[in-house]
Amino acid sequence: MSLPFYQKYHEHYDRGYRNKDLRSTMSQYQQEKKSSAIYTHGSTAYSHMSSAHRQASEAYGSSAYRQGSQAYSLGSSAYSLGSEVSSKASSAYDYGYNLGLTDSSLMIEDYSSKLSPQTKRAKKSLVSGEEKENQPKDYVVPIFSGRQVHVNGITDTEEERIKEAAAYVARRNLLATGEGITTTKQSTVSSQQEEIFEKKSRKVAIREKAERLALRKTLEETEEFHRKLNEDSLLHAPEFVIKPRSHTVWEKQNVRIHCSVSGWPEPRLTWYKNHVPINVHANPGKYIIESRYGMHYLEINACDFEDTAQYRASAMNVKGELSAYASIVVKRYKGEYDETRFHAGASTMPLSFGVTPYGFASKFEIHFDDKFDVSFGREGETMSLGCRVVISPDIKHFQPEVQWLRNGILVSPSKWVQTQWSGDRATLTFSHLNKEDEGLYTLRVRMGEYYEQYSAYVFVRDAEAEIAGAPASPLDVVCLDANKDYVIISWKQPAVDGGSPILGYFIDKCEVGTDIWSQCNDTPVKFARFPVTGLIEGRSYIFRVRAVNKTGISIPSRVSEPVAALDPVDRARFKSQPSAPWTGQIIVTEEEPAEGVVPGPPTDLSVTEATRSYVVLSWKPPGQRGHEGIMYFVEKCVADTENWQRVNTEIPVKSPRFALFDLAEGKSYRFRVRCSNSAGVGEPSEATDVTVVGDKLDIPKAPGRIIPSRNTDTSVVVTWEESKDAKELVGYYIESSIVGSNQWAPCNNNPVKGSRFICHGLLNGQSYIFRVRAVNAAGLSEYSQDSEAIEVKAAIGGGVSQGVWPELNDKAGGLTDYKGGMHEASRPTFKKAALLDSGDKFNQYTPPSSSDRPDKTEVSKVSEKVQDKQAPAPASKKGADKGKPEVKEVSETAQEDHMPSAEGKKKKAVATPSPPYDITCLESFRDSMVLGWKQPEKTGGAEITGYYVNYREVIGGVPGKWKEANIKAVSDQAYKISNLKENMVYQFQVAAVNIAGVGTPSQASASFKCEEWTIAVPGPPQDLKYSEVRKTSLVLQWKHPVHSGRTPVTGFFVDFKETKAKDDQWRGMNEKPITNTYLKVQNLKEGVSYVFRVRALNQAGVGKHSDIAGPVVAETRPGTKEIVVNVDDNGVISLNFECDQMSKDSKLIWSKNYEPVEDSTRLEVDTKGNKTKATFKDLGIDDLGIYSCDVTDTDGIAASYLIDEEEMKRLLALSQEHKFPTVPLKSELAVEIMEKGEVRFWMQAEKLSGNSKANYIFNDKEIFEGPKYKMHMDRNTGIVEMIMEKLQDEDEGTYTFQIQDGKATNQSTLVLIGDVYKNLQKEAEFQRQEWIRKQGPHFAEYLSWEVTGECNVLLKCKVANIKKETHIVWYKDEREITVDEKHDFKDGICTLLITEFSKKDAGFYEVILKDDRGKDKSRLKLVDDAFKDLMTEVCKTIALSATELKIQSTAEGIRLYSFVNYYLDDLKVSWSHNGAAIKYTDRVKTGVTGEQIWLQINEPTPNDKGKYVMELFDGKTKHERKVDLSGQAYDEAFAEFQRLKQAAIAEKNRARVLGGLPDVVTIQEGKALNLTCNLWGDPSPEISWLKNEKPLAADEHCILKLEAGKTAYFTITAVQTNDSGKYSLVVKNNYGTETSDFTVSVFIPEEETAAKAASETSKQAKKTK
Repeated sequence: MSLPFYQKYHEHYDRGYRNKDLRSTMSQYQQEKKSSAIYTHGSTAYSHMSSAHRQASEAYGSSAYRQGSQAYSLGSSAYSLGSEVSSKASSAYDYGYNLGLTDSSLMIEDYSSKLSPQTKRAKKSLVSGEEKENQPKDYVVPIFSGRQVHVNGITDTEEERIKEAAAYVARRNLLATGEGITTTKQSTVSSQQEEIFEKKSRKVAIREKAERLALRKTLEETEEFHRKLNEDSLLHAPEFVIKPRSHTVWEKQNVRIHCSVSGWPEPRLTWYKNHVPINVHANPGKYIIESRYGMHYLEINACDFEDTAQYRASAMNVKGELSAYASIVVKRYKGEYDETRFHAGASTMPLSFGVTPYGFASKFEIHFDDKFDVSFGREGETMSLGCRVVISPDIKHFQPEVQWLRNGILVSPSKWVQTQWSGDRATLTFSHLNKEDEGLYTLRVRMGEYYEQYSAYVFVRDAEAEIAGAPASPLDVVCLDANKDYVIISWKQPAVDGGSPILGYFIDKCEVGTDIWSQCNDTPVKFARFPVTGLIEGRSYIFRVRAVNKTGISIPSRVSEPVAALDPVDRARFKSQPSAPWTGQIIVTEEEPAEGVVPGPPTDLSVTEATRSYVVLSWKPPGQRGHEGIMYFVEKCVADTENWQRVNTEIPVKSPRFALFDLAEGKSYRFRVRCSNSAGVGEPSEATDVTVVGDKLDIPKAPGRIIPSRNTDTSVVVTWEESKDAKELVGYYIESSIVGSNQWAPCNNNPVKGSRFICHGLLNGQSYIFRVRAVNAAGLSEYSQDSEAIEVKAAIGGGVSQGVWPELNDKAGGLTDYKGGMHEASRPTFKKAALLDSGDKFNQYTPPSSSDRPDKTEVSKVSEKVQDKQAPAPASKKGADKGKPEVKEVSETAQEDHMPSAEGKKKKAVATPSPPYDITCLESFRDSMVLGWKQPEKTGGAEITGYYVNYREVIGGVPGKWKEANIKAVSDQAYKISNLKENMVYQFQVAAVNIAGVGTPSQASASFKCEEWTIAVPGPPQDLKYSEVRKTSLVLQWKHPVHSGRTPVTGFFVDFKETKAKDDQWRGMNEKPITNTYLKVQNLKEGVSYVFRVRALNQAGVGKHSDIAGPVVAETRPGTKEIVVNVDDNGVISLNFECDQMSKDSKLIWSKNYEPVEDSTRLEVDTKGNKTKATFKDLGIDDLGIYSCDVTDTDGIAASYLIDEEEMKRLLALSQEHKFPTVPLKSELAVEIMEKGEVRFWMQAEKLSGNSKANYIFNDKEIFEGPKYKMHMDRNTGIVEMIMEKLQDEDEGTYTFQIQDGKATNQSTLVLIGDVYKNLQKEAEFQRQEWIRKQGPHFAEYLSWEVTGECNVLLKCKVANIKKETHIVWYKDEREITVDEKHDFKDGICTLLITEFSKKDAGFYEVILKDDRGKDKSRLKLVDDAFKDLMTEVCKTIALSATELKIQSTAEGIRLYSFVNYYLDDLKVSWSHNGAAIKYTDRVKTGVTGEQIWLQINEPTPNDKGKYVMELFDGKTKHERKVDLSGQAYDEAFAEFQRLKQAAIAEKNRARVLGGLPDVVTIQEGKALNLTCNLWGDPSPEISWLKNEKPLAADEHCILKLEAGKTAYFTITAVQTNDSGKYSLVVKNNYGTETSDFTVSVFIPEEETAAKAASETSKQAKKTK
């Protein structure tokens, strides 16, 4: 159920005054009813609230409640004697406000007889505030105005009347204390009267009791009546049964609109005009608002054109608000008419009354506000142009037509630009700026047949080039001609060539639906048109162009619009037929073939375009073509020959147009075309005339006579002579350069046509030169000659601002343009000569001089109104006409007549004002003239209240008698005198009047002739003054000129200079005109004296400056005080100001936006002495502005205070805080899980006192301390908490903590339902189980793995709460793992190391902790993906351990190798050579030996040089090791390989003994010794024998033999003792020599022992060797 916004956040305000029983029994309907009363009755909220409490109190008989709520009870003894009358008077005033009744029709029902037996007393009338202050009274009940409507009788509104009367009693009682009445009496009341008053108070108490009983009975009857009206006892939102209807009426007629609305409670209905509430008291007699029997009426009397508006009826109750709208259009009759006929009915209207459906002559006032200025952007950026449009009158159902134009062409929304109209603001947004977007943009707003428009230029600079020195991008890429075979693309050359000439352009194409761009031409083309061929029939393409110079290629241009490769006939046919959604491709089908018809020759063959790069032919299809499609063959021949050559041999042409390339430039050709189909090739067409290949379009000549002229402080107007004999001219580029810099910059990036352009963005004070070049498709012309140098500064008078002299902006390139007009109607000419003609001696007007700076002006209207109240006139008359006050000094008697006297005060002498002066004719018509003059220098000590104007005719230089121009004094310093004679010469005089009388008339003015003329520019602003002088700022204020000129004033310019500065040193404060008549001047120099002046601006120009204000010194004077904003305890917001420098005649005047605040309904001013306070009644959006307080009769003492939207929000928040104070919170209600799984709800306040208390609410029911809830409130820290041991399912819901600390309250709510509660419950249960687990040995960190630097896998976990008896057991796949060492748990870390981890180690690992307190286990899964992840990490560690590649030479070749900690097959190894993968062969091999990973290159060659990369892939990441086998590294490795190879060959082929000879031979004497050994050597070795190092020769006793060079035999036939000794076999060949030694020991049997000893000695000796 909906509640008012303040009850949603401050429900505690109501609860603070109820007991718990009462709150629990009040029905939902009663609560909503109370809320409705508070919401709908605004200021009477307390009365409704108190009434609801009283009813509930009586209903339940709670006497304690009544005693505790005396402030809200009617039974309080503190009752004011005058409360009845005041309440009834207030209610009557309230009713009359909404009914729109006058005092005579305002009836106050006297129901005192119904409520009290007391004798009726006279009713008090509604009196003003001043009269009430002078009347003695006991207590004043404030009068509040409402908008509700009341009728007599016991109805639903009767209850409101009774409650409202009771509200004043309750409100008064809140302010009273003690028994009886505590009031103040004036000092003039005697003590006897006080005694009588106290005696009567007891009677009053008895009467009050009777009234209370009567009131309760009335309320019960009203409740019963409401129950009958609303049987379902439900609330209903407002609903219009009859909606208000729109009307169109004539001027002076009355109109009445009505509506009917239903809803419960009865909706409050308010009428609005253009969203502003209608106040019947502000316009007495204009509006009548009535409500009878459920019908609501709004009547508007004597309608005028300003009543044309949208009217809204807003119905509101507690359930919501609903509005209904109606429009009233008032038509105006142009001619003279009889007013009585307009009240007789529509049938009496004249038939010639020409009024359109949109009002009189379709005339709407269209104004542009917050206009966009000349804008600068860059390619690729975004930009938005916006303008606020104000249309008067505002008619809801007639919206304007808003158009945007670029260079006079309507802008259509696209992907590049979007338009938006929000109802009062027009916006044009560029999503991606391009140079094509540059130009003059015009916003045109059309209402009916009238329109207004405003223009400003948009400049787009080039984007930064990707390559420094590259040209800018081309622009305006357009498809000129498209058919099946080619598309002609055209573009515009860029203004910036990058510093070197553009060599040509590249054209790119892209098929729609793809993002693949292909280049169309191989060589750059210079001509800005090019035919693109090679298209697929039916496909759509987009194109772009790039410029190229010697430095590089530009960024691409904006893409063209899509175009299909179709003939125009086919394209038109497809557009005319609805088809499926566009897919970017068109399928073309040919007609059914018809055999036997050979096509005839094409006709009308011609060369449509010829350049140095291509020639385009065009022809018409033949008449004889059969029913099938035909194709074409194009032939060419050199002129004066008949050698025809077919051009398109391979690809026939399908379209009757073709582009030929590859023609020799300068040669002459002829062309012809043949048709073909399935039947054959037809006869050729007639040949074309001779065509010379070359550019037919010449580059334009350079423009001439470049003339710059001053415009504004940042712009210069450049004009030139157009290029002569230029063909197909695209436009001109203008460049500027600061004198002496030699650096040229483009002023425009989109060629402009015409011979005039305004160059913007220049530096003020710098001297510039300009040059211009022309451009067409053939290229850019030469630069023109440089212009003369010109200094950039405003033209004479300060330059032409936006909207001034709009005739200067007829062409693109102007600054801005602001103009309006009727369709097909010529604009009025600007007749300056009529104003500047000095030949007319009677009607001469001196225009502003150059020193007046007519660059910034504004217009104000000349008032033709006269003062409604005639100025007081003396009794006698002297020297004046009859009926006009006398012109004389005022005597003492006259002062008494005109000045109110005060007792005890001295009279102040007042004199009549001095004569006005400088009488000027501002406008002249055929029968009337407008005069203006200046205020008298001496006012006579009183305010001037008006002026009297006299005139006389001058015939033949002789003046006639003076005549009165006005009977009533005019308040303005301008007056329009009517009924004059055309071409007659007149003189005028003016006299001022004040409270003392009419002053001396001025001298006769110059003679003015009554003829048609008008001064276009406005006059000087009036009454320039300064205030709020501070050390760096002051505020200037002025009034509109008395003469606005031809058009209304659009703004003002403020100038200033130091007092001692010369007149040529005036400077402008604002670059753009301001619409306000005040300005806060900032950034002044402290202690410097300044003077100021103001100039007004209209569409015609800037007018003459005002009188100079000052001199004034920028300083903060001693004692200066500022406005102080204050918010009291009741939330009332006020502005306070105090002044200690007032004179006795000074007054404190409050202003809003420097307009005096008089009788404001939103601000209440209270001034006492030198202090004043402005109190806001209801601060809102309407109150935003600058509030200032001026002290009159002082030297500009004032202060101001700005209330903007941010300040308003701050003050309203502060007011709300003071009205309904809250306990500030550091943190809102939150929930957290504690260690044992307990749930803690907590919130924290900023600060709590000792009297603070807290309530705990669960699902709208209060909960209390108990076994389930543990509650605590720490007032020192401000923490309020509640702890629950365990969350059950029934604990799901909403938790609310309410804090009350004195008057301040606050609350915070936490919703725990659904998944949020379930997740919290699971988390709490998990924490509880975790706490139980942690009571025994447990894992603080569960089992995990890591790979060590040695590429081993370490399983680890962290344990806690262990002791000596705690055991840890490891398992793999449920089998216990035997651990060699027992862990001591010193560091709390348990580990299991797995070395050389491989696939066999995959599985489920588990570790268990246990002792007498319990056990805990942790499980780790190392299979599937988990194992892969681990192996990946192992392989990664192995890969990271790999050393850098090294080079090793071997006898077989060169080896590249790297070492790892250890190798796994899961680590993938690959090799690459110079970026290419190596293919493994017998010559190039790879392998792993232990921890070495190698690549063997056998027999290396120079091709094996280069960079080698070993790539190790761990499953996710590649790791590389690189080595460069080239240069010196290769040479050294190869040389070492050669050396090792030779050494290996030598080792292999050298002579050596393979075996067979023993080391020692022991033999018995007489025995035969036979020894055999094998030899090797290539070539076969030579052998020799030695004995005891001496050659041994063969004989019969010792036989030495060699067989086949491979076997040697050693034989001693009969061993003798002298054969003992050392024998050696020496083998030798080309590769080396080897010696094999053996010892022969011959023994005699008896000497065997000695022989053994000798043998041992020999062995030892040999080992020693």
